[in-house]
Amino acid sequence: MPTAILTGQPVPGSSIEDDLRSLGFDVRSATDVAGTETLLAESPCDERVAIVDARFVGHLHALRLGLTDPRFPLAAVPGAVTAQPDAGRTALTRVLAREISTDADAPTGPGKAGSAVAVDSLADRVALALEADGADVHRPELGSLTAAVPADPQALDEARQAVAGVDDEAVRLKSAVKSRDGFFTTFCVSPYSRYLARWCARRGLTPNQVTTASLLTALIAAGCAATGTRGGFVLAGVLLLVSFVLDCTDGQLARYSLQYSTLGAWLDATFDRAKEYAYYAGLALGAARGGDDVWALALGAMILQTCRHVVDFSFNEANHDATANTSPTAALSDRLDSVGWTVWVRRMVVLPIGERWALIAVLTALTTPRTTLTVLLIGCGFAATYTTAGRVLRSLTRTAQRTERATRALADLADSGPLAELLGRIPMPNPTSRFLAALEFTVLLTGAVWLFPYGSWVPVAFAALYVLGAAGAVALPLTGRLDWLVPPVFRAAEYGTVLLLAGKAEVNGALPAAFGLVAAVAYHHYDTVYRIRGNAGAPPRWLVRASGGHEGRTLVVVVLAALLSASQFVVALTVLAVAVALLVLAESIRYWVTAHQGGAPAVHDEGEPA
Repeated sequence: MPTAILTGQPVPGSSIEDDLRSLGFDVRSATDVAGTETLLAESPCDERVAIVDARFVGHLHALRLGLTDPRFPLAAVPGAVTAQPDAGRTALTRVLAREISTDADAPTGPGKAGSAVAVDSLADRVALALEADGADVHRPELGSLTAAVPADPQALDEARQAVAGVDDEAVRLKSAVKSRDGFFTTFCVSPYSRYLARWCARRGLTPNQVTTASLLTALIAAGCAATGTRGGFVLAGVLLLVSFVLDCTDGQLARYSLQYSTLGAWLDATFDRAKEYAYYAGLALGAARGGDDVWALALGAMILQTCRHVVDFSFNEANHDATANTSPTAALSDRLDSVGWTVWVRRMVVLPIGERWALIAVLTALTTPRTTLTVLLIGCGFAATYTTAGRVLRSLTRTAQRTERATRALADLADSGPLAELLGRIPMPNPTSRFLAALEFTVLLTGAVWLFPYGSWVPVAFAALYVLGAAGAVALPLTGRLDWLVPPVFRAAEYGTVLLLAGKAEVNGALPAAFGLVAAVAYHHYDTVYRIRGNAGAPPRWLVRASGGHEGRTLVVVVLAALLSASQFVVALTVLAVAVALLVLAESIRYWVTAHQGGAPAVHDEGEPA
């Protein structure tokens, strides 16, 4: 159980002890700095510890924000400071030990303008000393919430009036909703899903449980779509919307109760993709029961959506910490965001997850799987064109210096395997633009696969050329203005080649097998993104080498199509899909579970609407 050490004497009528206990703290009291250090040493080393001024007056949610958020090793609000085990706890112990050798009533550092901290409060002195030592102390935005250590009766009355004047539960509910979200989510889901999140919190449910419920609901929806009946399609659409409501609820529950975790962030992101792509497969199975083969459309939708996400990830990783990151296009975008109606139009036109799932659900219930997937491809294609064009313009007009971290992230996202690694050591001409070089070899490869019949060896030659070009494209760091497009181009090359070859095989089972292979590889690519976002780096090199890298897998698939009959090719794709899935899933699950059990810093990425 975390420990809260109360220092000093509480003011009359104070409820600080009850508030801290309601937050799960074991409350102990100390009269001076030495007593505080003793209680700190006695508290469990593997638990959070907080130092709180007994005179604290404020909202319970202000204390919750300052003392219970698992994402930050050190955090503080006026009158309270907290530290998590390891680095945060070590820094707190060091500063507190230094306090003993100084005058207990003297501040250790100058207060910050507007920080509203009481420098005669031990908790505030410790927080300021931590910052003076260079520690990153998180100070949450309290907004209308109150947190103060009143210095006199008048200040005490004012603080209590401020507390009485604001309903912190209303603030807590409001803050549970994402600050930036799509139109459908903001106006059609969040107005009531936040209350569902509170209902879950009061019954002890965790975000991970709600995330799992959302996954199961979506899988049942996919199963209903797979029945191929009108009743099944209607029920599938309804359940898909229910799944999305639960998907919103899990994040709102995490924000409402501050239950962030590394495992939870991974489950939320991974399950979103699993739900959507499983639903595409359900639509394809349902259509097949009615005599319509839409597996190519389902696979195309998955490829397009995955490539869209890789564009998002690559652009953000390439530019989020760039210096001198200015662009006239970005300035124009900011001006458009200052006009109310353009904000929502721009958020809707990119077809984020809320609008996309609502579209899929309605079309599933009212039309056919072919119509649903066709409209989805058109909508996502337009959205991809719009967002990519805007990002290209930003990249061409900005004068930014890409950081070493960003360059490394792009190299990891490229997913280059042993062939590219080996060939990259051979001196070869340096392309003027690595993006254009990657695009050129991708067009040559997919064009050859498209033009020549199944079983031809000509695409093999172009696949070998693609491997050579892919090696040259990443032989040097991806520092060019458009080099963030290299990873999505590689994704399009690999996924597109699998789709085209499976389509040309023209035998039952080829496209479903290709769907499974692309899904397994896409999971690996998403997992790479989530590791980078969680500051864990890319998957281990042995995994990338063992899975072949994008160029190795592409070459293998093209060679198999030339060597094997169409029916044998289906078996080969299936075996390859199972092998890749087992390999990447085993390593991914091992990593994320180990990270969670090892106490990795909690992650909660608001990001862009997926």
